[in-house]
Amino acid sequence: MIGEHSSKQYDHELEAIRSKVLLMGGMVETQFEGAMECFRVGNDETADRVMADDHAVNQLEVSLDDACSHLIVRRQPAANDLRTVFATIKVITDLERIGDESSKIARTSKSLHSRGAVNGLNHYDMMRTIAVATTEMLHDALDAFARLDGKQAMAIIAQDALIDHEFKSILRNLITFMMEDPRTISSALDTLWVAKAIERIGDHAKNIAEYVIYVVEGKDIRHTKPAEPEKSAP
Repeated sequence: MIGEHSSKQYDHELEAIRSKVLLMGGMVETQFEGAMECFRVGNDETADRVMADDHAVNQLEVSLDDACSHLIVRRQPAANDLRTVFATIKVITDLERIGDESSKIARTSKSLHSRGAVNGLNHYDMMRTIAVATTEMLHDALDAFARLDGKQAMAIIAQDALIDHEFKSILRNLITFMMEDPRTISSALDTLWVAKAIERIGDHAKNIAEYVIYVVEGKDIRHTKPAEPEKSAP
């Protein structure tokens, strides 16, 4: 009975942590959406809110890290339970970094619009595809984490190739702009900074999906290449 009570208490504490992680995920999703809205139309109030929200995300990271550490010490989880706690800690770190990248986008967007430096680049249209794809990827990664859905996680990892392709396309376009009109160099570099931040958010979403697979299957697939199909015998 004591063991059963301890197990139920552990499950309750872990679920409470997971709920707060998903709350944190919702916060960074809102941050990213606000940052991209600021990039699209320029709104100092929105930019300031995104940057201010980053402090709340940071505080939540500290609180959740502490809760996970105490859970390990008190409950001493083993096997899959320990994997779940470790993966949750990693997810918390990635979410905090997504908040940082969103704050960078908001700060850079505020500077771009205040200088009136966005008119010649058609900057948001250039960024639309990567922004939409990354928004969906982040949402799906959080959904996979909430449901511990390994299949969905694998699909998310595959989407990262699109994000990388779009970033390279944006880089080529911006280089062309700078070569053709040196007056666009400053705004093009700022726009590239935003594109890189979006690409990094995609990387963090991919990381979250990889941690889901680690929990579900016990496999660490980070830094591994997809398996190649076997060749048929001659």
